[in-house]
Amino acid sequence: MKKPKKLLAIVLALAGVLLVVKAQEHDFSVIISKGERPALAVPDLRGDAQAQAFMGALNSTLWSDLDGGGIFKMVPKTMYPTAVPQQPSDFRMPPPVNNTPPVRGRKAQPPPPQSGGGLWMADWSGPPPQATYLVMGYAAVQNGLFVLRGWLIDLRRDTPANAQVLGKTYIEPLDEAGARKGAHEFAADILALFGAKSLFGSHIYFVRELRAPPNRLTEIWAMDADGKNQKQVTHYNSNSAQPAVSPDGTKIAFVSWVRGNPGIFIFSVDPVRDLRFYNQRGASVTATPSFTPDGKQLVFMSSSGGCCQIDIANLDGGNMRPITASSVINAEPKVNPKTGAEIAFVSGRSGPQQIYRMNMDGADVERLSDGTGEASNPAWHPDGQTLAFAWTRGFATGAFNVFIMDVASRQYNQLTHGEGKNENPSWAPDGKHLVFASTRSGRSQIWSMLANGTQLQQLTTQGSNLSPVWGK
Repeated sequence: MKKPKKLLAIVLALAGVLLVVKAQEHDFSVIISKGERPALAVPDLRGDAQAQAFMGALNSTLWSDLDGGGIFKMVPKTMYPTAVPQQPSDFRMPPPVNNTPPVRGRKAQPPPPQSGGGLWMADWSGPPPQATYLVMGYAAVQNGLFVLRGWLIDLRRDTPANAQVLGKTYIEPLDEAGARKGAHEFAADILALFGAKSLFGSHIYFVRELRAPPNRLTEIWAMDADGKNQKQVTHYNSNSAQPAVSPDGTKIAFVSWVRGNPGIFIFSVDPVRDLRFYNQRGASVTATPSFTPDGKQLVFMSSSGGCCQIDIANLDGGNMRPITASSVINAEPKVNPKTGAEIAFVSGRSGPQQIYRMNMDGADVERLSDGTGEASNPAWHPDGQTLAFAWTRGFATGAFNVFIMDVASRQYNQLTHGEGKNENPSWAPDGKHLVFASTRSGRSQIWSMLANGTQLQQLTTQGSNLSPVWGK
């Protein structure tokens, strides 16, 4: 039985490779460079009798991934024609309609074709959908595997043969997770044609409150970028918080009170394993860890030299040394991921907490936020030029909102606007999305959004969840 499955996988994979080559003939950069948003129609894909049970999960995942990419104008499904083609061979040019009598002295014009009810390209490119691209496909169960065939059609082309810019086969396990994976991969291939990165495969780590005060219990959890597959990572039956992810996504650092005083722990992600960070004796407070861009060191807040300064150490806790030395609290250090030469951090040296930057040796300290309100939770964009952070500017004390700032010019943009407390922003690997914690729906939950504040999506609903960080 194994041999036919392998053969089927090889044959279908080769077919997908041959079909995807056609995408090389089309230049998508022209559309993106002009700032236009291609109109994308994504009708629900259908499956055979065995695959149909998983099509709801597939279709919702496919739509969510493409919509979340932030580069398409998604055509509402209410505007779609009644008939939906499943593959390019389903297209049929309708017969022409010629109700116009010829006019004497004018050259006869070819009559326009009538509507195909959805089975012709013009049915999708014309009103009401007016789509630029059409996604089509179907799923079937073959030899116990979930097989998805997917196409992207450029509706600006003259024939279905010329319009096919992507055609590929995805072979996955026969379950809902397999259907979702196929949808993620199909969407990722479409986004890649337009120069966009898919968030499929990235993970969000966060803190879940399993028991409220006075006997509070929190643990570190993880989930996929779309909020699926939420899993508990730590099982200390204590308070664990402040997760950070290594640049390559293979490790997480966090703080736990399992040994009494708060200490730093480092885990490998796959498999989950304690990598044993040595916490210096005499430090009653150790908190807010963050990895350096090379993934070989941690910067963190520590009371080893007086409360509370920023230190740096190797991943095993060795070679620990201070970066700051002042009589005020300095916390939440984040090293610029692009340059590795500067640190953004939070300090109360000018009064209420504000965002500052300094060199890696602690020199050239300067304030980035303007001194009003309270500012915290700095997070570098992957390009090393922009910071996301939480700020109470214009709001009552403690009423944080998410802002982004161009560090060079100090120009900022407010992304959330007073709907509960919004804090702990973290950039996605694509640099286009942010994840953050918000109380807008009641208890603190994890949300994601585009970096312009649009396309808000609630990712958690159970319990109280906070302090998210997005990793590869």
